[in-house]
Amino acid sequence: MEKKSVKSETQQFYEGKTIFITGGTGFMGKVLLEKLLYSCSDVKKIYVLIRPKRDRGVENRLEDIFKLPLFQRVQNEKPQVLKKVIPLNGDVCSRDLGLSNRHRELLINEVQVVFHFAATLRLEAKLKDAIEMNTTGTKKVLDLAKEMKNLNAFIHLSTAFCHVDQEELGERCYDSPHDPKDVMRLVEWLDDEGIDLITPKLLHPHPNTYTYSKRLAETLVSNEYPTLPCCIARPSIVIPSYQEPMPGWVDNLNGPTGLMVGAGKGVIRSMHCNGDYHAEVIPVDFATNTIITIAYKLGTEWQNTQKSIPVVNITQGNVRPITWGEVLETGRTKLHEYPFEGQVWFPDGDIRSTKFIHNLFVFFFHLIPAYLIDFLMLILRQKRL
Repeated sequence: MEKKSVKSETQQFYEGKTIFITGGTGFMGKVLLEKLLYSCSDVKKIYVLIRPKRDRGVENRLEDIFKLPLFQRVQNEKPQVLKKVIPLNGDVCSRDLGLSNRHRELLINEVQVVFHFAATLRLEAKLKDAIEMNTTGTKKVLDLAKEMKNLNAFIHLSTAFCHVDQEELGERCYDSPHDPKDVMRLVEWLDDEGIDLITPKLLHPHPNTYTYSKRLAETLVSNEYPTLPCCIARPSIVIPSYQEPMPGWVDNLNGPTGLMVGAGKGVIRSMHCNGDYHAEVIPVDFATNTIITIAYKLGTEWQNTQKSIPVVNITQGNVRPITWGEVLETGRTKLHEYPFEGQVWFPDGDIRSTKFIHNLFVFFFHLIPAYLIDFLMLILRQKRL
């Protein structure tokens, strides 16, 4: 007789639950969706907000996601659970999330757990775009969550780098330099030229619009606690998976992944960085597993015991510290052991702490080769890179 597996407390919490996910087509959103389907298969439904593309509707986009190697173990072992995922046509940048009245009512009446992952990760994004997506988008999801009749947990995905003025990041909310509502109104009525003029002053001390807009979003979420059962999750730099559902899975070239690929192809020859600095990275499966557990904790314990909004920093800390120099050496060893196809140059990049030396290498080994290749492409009447 087959022995029935014992469910964990987390699995028991998700049993029969209806979940709403924004950002489900992104890197972390896909891994979250796969993990919920595989390990918490007794969920009732998972609604995923998806923005249609020109040639692909929301159903088609969901089918494309399920065809990824990421979902192979679900397809092989539990294909029936895929039917529990329901795509909803919408966009966090649209009014009322772009949801139809019928879909909005479904979410209000049925959803118990919300994972708000939707965000623009572009560090160079215009302030208006970052605020509309990361800050105003969060407000719209919060407005919907406040109407939900049976909400147990609202998890807001933030970043461990949105408080750059803090020498040590504690697991708590910090005061925002500006009122999020004022900034949202500002980008709404100012023209692009006016926004560009005030951007440097607004951002200080933030290095980019991403961390600034995410900091404002944290304030919006914090202001709703304890009326709304919400929690802020702050992962550091999210890198490819460690184990689940397969080692090394990634679907983008953001952060260290892009640097490794660029260096492995022989394109990137120098990076301005201090090799002794701590590489604050976290595998995507570690981050999503933690977030799934956070929702369980919030829905069962924290609501009644936490006076201020729960905040969880999902970082390495001193558990498995590694420096950027060690990352480089490990990557170099693996690149020589398993070289890329189509290398344009021998992979021999390095990190340099002196900006002048770094700029010299960029000029001689990045810019000059790039212009030379462009010139050759022009002579050969080929499309320039």
